[in-house]
Amino acid sequence: MRTITLRRSLVALFVATLSFGATQAHAADSNKVLRIGYQKYGTLVLLKANGSLEKRLASQGIEVKWTEFPGGPQLLEGLNVGSVDFGTTGETPPVFAQAAGADLLYVAYEPPAPTSEAILVAKDSPLRSVADLKGKKVALNKGSNVHYLLVRALEEAGLKYSDIQPVYLPPSDARAAFERGSVDAWVIWDPFQAAAEQQLQARTLVDGKGLVSNHQFYLATRPYAEQHPEVIETLVEEIRAIGEWVKAHNDETVAQVSPLLGLSPEITRLAVQRQSYGAQLITPEVVEAQQKIADTFTDLKLIPKKLSIKEVIWSAPDAPPLTAAQHAQQ
Repeated sequence: MRTITLRRSLVALFVATLSFGATQAHAADSNKVLRIGYQKYGTLVLLKANGSLEKRLASQGIEVKWTEFPGGPQLLEGLNVGSVDFGTTGETPPVFAQAAGADLLYVAYEPPAPTSEAILVAKDSPLRSVADLKGKKVALNKGSNVHYLLVRALEEAGLKYSDIQPVYLPPSDARAAFERGSVDAWVIWDPFQAAAEQQLQARTLVDGKGLVSNHQFYLATRPYAEQHPEVIETLVEEIRAIGEWVKAHNDETVAQVSPLLGLSPEITRLAVQRQSYGAQLITPEVVEAQQKIADTFTDLKLIPKKLSIKEVIWSAPDAPPLTAAQHAQQ
């Protein structure tokens, strides 16, 4: 009996050892893969098409995998559940993600692009100002960058968020509702904005100018950013380089992006010209602006608690620490 028991114990130990070894091998393999989430439009689309990131990371034995998402909230859900390590969104999705407990870090941002989002109405709509939206149905992607634009525009017009009827839809469904006339207005970003303007002759009630910055943010899961700071630094460098290339090669950018989007060169050019380029690491001023957005949604009770944005900012290992004055600004 003791012999049988001993054999069973040895077998169990052997199986456990194999299982542990397989788990460790899987973890090692996952460390050699960078999973990037991107949206239909933006600098990451160009980075993916360019292939320069793959070439740089190949020397480190790291493979790059790309996953497309329909919007920022969905992309950050991918970050939250661990299906991607890095991605880009507008201003508002990270706020909602942080409020939901996502373990993410802001890595970098693009300069303001306030005209790259707008509140649109049909070409023959009787609505002529944001004030006219009172009591109307307004389509938007909940928790996306345009959510904050809508809040700010209503505020400037003397309206409360409760004065309208928000209809929460992703871009494709929102466009269908907008075309059918089942919503009165649509709050949307490029390239969907440019496509609606060109294809549907949609009219702009107001864009983000004077209301919002409309920063694009690059974010990573905290575990990945802390374990692989050299990869994050490489990502920021490559994103910045692509942005500089775009600024100097507008025509080539349009020719490259247009077929990727399935949109005409005219629509693509309009969207490209309204976007901003030049990724930088997060500054105290950007933290302050993002904190204001978070506080706004807390006050509206659209997120359940007050957030601290400065607690979720990634710093490069060789970056100088923030000064006391900078901390005070945060």
